[in-house]
Amino acid sequence: MPRKRHTAEEIVTKLRQVDVLTSQGRLVAEAVRTIGVTEVTYYRWRSEYGGLKGDQVKRLKTLESENKQLQRPERRENLRRPLMASAQPGRMIASASLHQFIWGMSAYIRYYNGIRTHW
Repeated sequence: MPRKRHTAEEIVTKLRQVDVLTSQGRLVAEAVRTIGVTEVTYYRWRSEYGGLKGDQVKRLKTLESENKQLQRPERRENLRRPLMASAQPGRMIASASLHQFIWGMSAYIRYYNGIRTHW
């Protein structure tokens, strides 16, 4: 069976089809095969989109994308703020603080450029 990315609306429609087929007395496994997905996929979809309607799914997806966009700049700024506060002009930085500042800035640059490393 070839892989296909289903839209959220298609998923809700297929979940409703399975509900109708099972209410008609078919087994869940048969109903799932009828819509063309595996049982694992069906149960994953049901846990994520279970009681949602079409317009609610669209709203959920838009909220998730907005949430991702809002979180990313905030995380960058939260990383940067304490580092820049320790490097104010005209301020002497102790050796340990300098080391911490350089390490922190390199971590910030790696994060900003999308490089994920765990030390």
